[in-house]
Amino acid sequence: MKNIIALITIIFCQYFLMNPTFANDSNFKFAVTTSFHNSGLSDVLIPNLERDTGLIVDLLVVGTGQALKLGSRGDVDAILVHSRAAEEQFIKSGFAPYRREIMYNDFVLIGSKYDPAMVKGIKNLGLILQKIKNSDSKFISRGDDSGTHQLELSLWLNSGLAPKEFSVNWYWEVGAGMGAALNIASELSAYVISDRASWLNFGRKGDLIILFEGDPQLFNQYSYLPVSVTKYPNIAYKNARLVEDWLVSKTAGKLIENYKIKGESLFFPNPK
Repeated sequence: MKNIIALITIIFCQYFLMNPTFANDSNFKFAVTTSFHNSGLSDVLIPNLERDTGLIVDLLVVGTGQALKLGSRGDVDAILVHSRAAEEQFIKSGFAPYRREIMYNDFVLIGSKYDPAMVKGIKNLGLILQKIKNSDSKFISRGDDSGTHQLELSLWLNSGLAPKEFSVNWYWEVGAGMGAALNIASELSAYVISDRASWLNFGRKGDLIILFEGDPQLFNQYSYLPVSVTKYPNIAYKNARLVEDWLVSKTAGKLIENYKIKGESLFFPNPK
C-alpha cells in the first residue's frame, strides 16, 4: 500500500511540474546584459527584488543581441538591455509594447599607459579612432552583437571608418563578454571600449588605464522591455509589470545610486 501511495505521489508531482498550466506563478525569466551582471549590481538588486515582490527570478546573463533574441522567441518574460536602436526595432517588430529607461552610466576607451597610438590627451573621439587604425595598434572588439559591440561599431562608422574592412592583424573580434575582452586587452596591452561599471569591477587591469571619456556618444542607457503578451500569451506579464514597478521605485533607485566600487558610482538611476 505504501508503495502505491508513493507511486501516485511521484506521478502527481511530475504532472504538476511538467504541466505549464500549474507552473509556479511566482517564476520570472529575466534576460540581462553581461555588464549589468559583471558589475556586481545584479547581486545587489535581484535578492532585494525577490524579497520585496515574492518572485523567483531566473536570471539569464547574455549580451544585448542574445537577450533580444530570447525575447523575440518568447523564451523570457522581460529583458534589460542597452542599445536604443535595437530596442526600438524590437518594439517595432511587435516583441515588446514599450521600453522603460531605468539607469545609465557611460562607456570609456581603455588602453595601455604606454599608448602606442599616442591618443591620450586628444579630445576628438573620431581622431582617436583614426589614429588607432592608422597605427595598426591592437584593438579588441567584443564581436558578440552585445550593446557594447553595437556602440563600438557605431563609433567607427561615425568616424568615417568601416570595421568590416579592418585588418585582423590589429582589429580582433573575440566574440566574448566584457570581462573576457578586458582580459585579452590586458594581456596584449590593447585598446578596448568598455562600459565603466565593468571596467571598475575588473581586477586584472595590468598596464591598462582610461585614455578617453566624457564624449556624449559614450552615454550608456539601460532600458527594461517586457515581452509582448499579445504575441506570447504564456509569458508572466503580471510579474513583468511587478518587476518594472520595482525597478523604477525609490527603493531600487537608492540601491543603484549607492552601489559603488572604491567610492565611485557605477550606475545612476533615471527612471522615465
